[in-house]
Amino acid sequence: MNKVVLVGRLTRDPETRYTQGENPTAIARYTLAVDRRFRREGQPDADFIRCVAFGRSGEFADKYFKQGMRVAVSGRIQTGSYTNRDGIKVYTTEVVVEDQEFAQSKNEQSAAPSAPSYEAPAAPAPDQGEDPGEGFMNLPEGVDEELPFN
Repeated sequence: MNKVVLVGRLTRDPETRYTQGENPTAIARYTLAVDRRFRREGQPDADFIRCVAFGRSGEFADKYFKQGMRVAVSGRIQTGSYTNRDGIKVYTTEVVVEDQEFAQSKNEQSAAPSAPSYEAPAAPAPDQGEDPGEGFMNLPEGVDEELPFN
């Protein structure tokens, strides 16, 4: 299965072109800066991943996506190659966008930070029968005998 899910910030506004012909199709290209979850000293903090969106997705990206916005993208990885002007074979890797959406509110967009940051998700309020200190539900007496993994 070839499936990719990314959340990152646009490094610049998307570049959009249209195909020639009777029904021109939008092709929007943009790069996402995706923070690495674990950082090692001397290593980059982010990966820069090229994305391409076709048709209505490309038009959407062109119209609404701006540099610094945090977006979520899902799609598939596509590799390819071409020979440049100097006769050197160049290999490419990009994500073909199948779905894309905003990953922040309008208020966050207007005050977008220069670097991405991660926040820990808020813990849900404990329900009845849960111990908020442990995060696990307390089982009533005798139920552990019915569990398949004693």
